[in-house]
Amino acid sequence: MRLQAEPVVEAAVEVDGADDVPTPVGFPDSARGLPARPASISMPTGATAVAKRILDVVGAVVLGLVFAPLIVVIVCLMRRGGESVIYRHRRVGRGGQIFCCLKFRTMIPNADQVLRDLLDSNPDLRAEWMRDHKLRNDPRVTPLGRFLRRTSLDELPQLLNVLRGEMSLVGPRPVVREELLRYGRNVATYLAAKPGITGLWQVTGRNNTDYRRRVVLDTYYVRNQNLLLDLYILIKTTGVVLGGKGAY
Repeated sequence: MRLQAEPVVEAAVEVDGADDVPTPVGFPDSARGLPARPASISMPTGATAVAKRILDVVGAVVLGLVFAPLIVVIVCLMRRGGESVIYRHRRVGRGGQIFCCLKFRTMIPNADQVLRDLLDSNPDLRAEWMRDHKLRNDPRVTPLGRFLRRTSLDELPQLLNVLRGEMSLVGPRPVVREELLRYGRNVATYLAAKPGITGLWQVTGRNNTDYRRRVVLDTYYVRNQNLLLDLYILIKTTGVVLGGKGAY
């Protein structure tokens, strides 16, 4: 059975670039010198906003209880290997506010230094990083970390971000401050919503999607978000995670 949201989502995926999505001109805020609140963006209000928050809280609690045994196993495996369990990374939230996005650690301890060395010594990897802000075959990822990434289990700690109100179950992908430049004139639209654990990007190709298309999908979601679209994305996420498609 196809949900009503599916045709419009498929239409959005066919858009060729971020400039095809009309947005107000505006630039961020707390990510250094840019405005805190983008203007002219239609956001859920009243009952819709309350319903989305209830969905977030109830969903995060239920998922936390369902995955609690698995979370315990993951923590035990990581501690046995002498690794720190949680990785806190500064990401940009709604209105440009910076928050610590939580993940299970999937990389070696000195990952940042290793990345700098790799990019300095390998032009191909540097080009890939500049293009995607990711490496498909990242040598910094541990064997357990690769499994966690492939199954998206590394993102389970973000349920705490949802309960804190820093993230939503569904929303645009959380980005670092440097990535805001990639959103161009659509950055105000991006900053109008909370980042999500899952979103249109995750259910339409994930890392197989180029960055320009990611911007289009994030922008489309923020401008068209509603509970039906959220439910569609949550249902699709289940299949994507089980299939491991586009994850690395």
